[in-house]
Amino acid sequence: MKTLSIQKNDTITVSIIDLSHDGLGVAKVEGYPLFIENTLPGEEAEVLVLKTGKKFGFAKVLNLLKESPDRVKDIDETLIRTGIAPLHHMTYEGQLAFKEQQVNNVFQRIAKMPETKVLPIIGMDNPVEYRNKAQIPVRKVNGQLSTGFFRKNSHDLVPLENYYIQDPKIDEAIIIVRDVMEKYGVKAYIEAENNGNLRHIIVKRGHYSNEMMIVLVTRTPKLFNYEKMVQEIHQQLPEVVSIVQNINPDATNVILGKTNKTLFGQNYITDELLGKKYRISAQSFYQVNTVQAEVLYQKAIEFANLRKSDTVIDAYCGIGTIGLSLADKVDKVLGLEVNPDAIADAKINAKMNDINNVKFEIGRAEYLMPTWLKDGIEADVLIVDPPRKGLAESFIDTAVEMAPKKIVYVSCNPASLARDCQLFADKGYELKQVQPVDMFPQTPHVECVAELIKK
Repeated sequence: MKTLSIQKNDTITVSIIDLSHDGLGVAKVEGYPLFIENTLPGEEAEVLVLKTGKKFGFAKVLNLLKESPDRVKDIDETLIRTGIAPLHHMTYEGQLAFKEQQVNNVFQRIAKMPETKVLPIIGMDNPVEYRNKAQIPVRKVNGQLSTGFFRKNSHDLVPLENYYIQDPKIDEAIIIVRDVMEKYGVKAYIEAENNGNLRHIIVKRGHYSNEMMIVLVTRTPKLFNYEKMVQEIHQQLPEVVSIVQNINPDATNVILGKTNKTLFGQNYITDELLGKKYRISAQSFYQVNTVQAEVLYQKAIEFANLRKSDTVIDAYCGIGTIGLSLADKVDKVLGLEVNPDAIADAKINAKMNDINNVKFEIGRAEYLMPTWLKDGIEADVLIVDPPRKGLAESFIDTAVEMAPKKIVYVSCNPASLARDCQLFADKGYELKQVQPVDMFPQTPHVECVAELIKK
């Protein structure tokens, strides 16, 4: 076996040849990959080797010797170090080209479908300050209650007040809530000991309604003086219509616990998407970029090419956003979702919008779909929007057996999308086209919609 010529703490000069899927620059030394933060293809840099493993290593830039034309000057390196905006150092045009290429790559390399038609990515006019939700850890730093973000691959809090990709009103709210908590002596969570109390501050804000929800994630149910605290928060932030305490006693990386307690106002906010109103509670999923979610859903509806006589199954329906957006174009919609809070919201959302041809059920898609099939339920169009891991193979088998004329696949992970599209292709579905949409500017993530037609 060949001995590696570079070791930890070596200083070497490298050329950056590519970006990894998570936005790190890639250099190769005698075929050995090094991943380097804050670098771009075409750049040369003097780097310090931080870590070497069997297959790859990590390094950091000491001196940038040659810059890419895609490099952005005057950046806040904290946003890269914490992973909030890993592509903050790259022009927006460069980011879009990188993401479009990522989607092309997975269909060529993973799915072995080089003929796939990948449409030009749809970007944003203003690719900053777009997030309508923040989940911010709280820790004690220099004796004070502090909010910020963890340094990548660690749980060391980097204090931060401007998050760049979040709605500025949310950034402002985090500071106000933190300072009120500090004033009333609320103790920050101590992760190493599973001690202290305030773990996270979560803020959700309606893009169109401007309504705001504050979720205080605590380790224990006790929150002394909460009546005074919520009144002060509401006085300083009049758009807050909901303050919820979420209790998470477990020593875990999972942010939310199972118990919610409404401390002020109602237990939800409302917002709009494609002209329909939605109720969003503390635990329910809602796309974090409202502007691009509308673009994404419009594209999904366009790909579905719906007829008034169609039955649509909306798998992984969440609070019903996709199914309710297209309900007036079809005969009926059946939505399924594993999260009971989301289904409760979905049913209310149907009523709020006077939609009567949609039915929502709780259950795992891979278990509920086979039951529906046995009961003789059929779909003309199947819409899926699964989590990052993609679809279970048992779900794909049932979907194929149900034989919808069209499948519209919304995905937040191009790699699992490519894998699943290949499985559908092997079972008689033709992949017509894939539309990437930039839902998460300044990060390497890309959302896609794929159109599959039964052969």
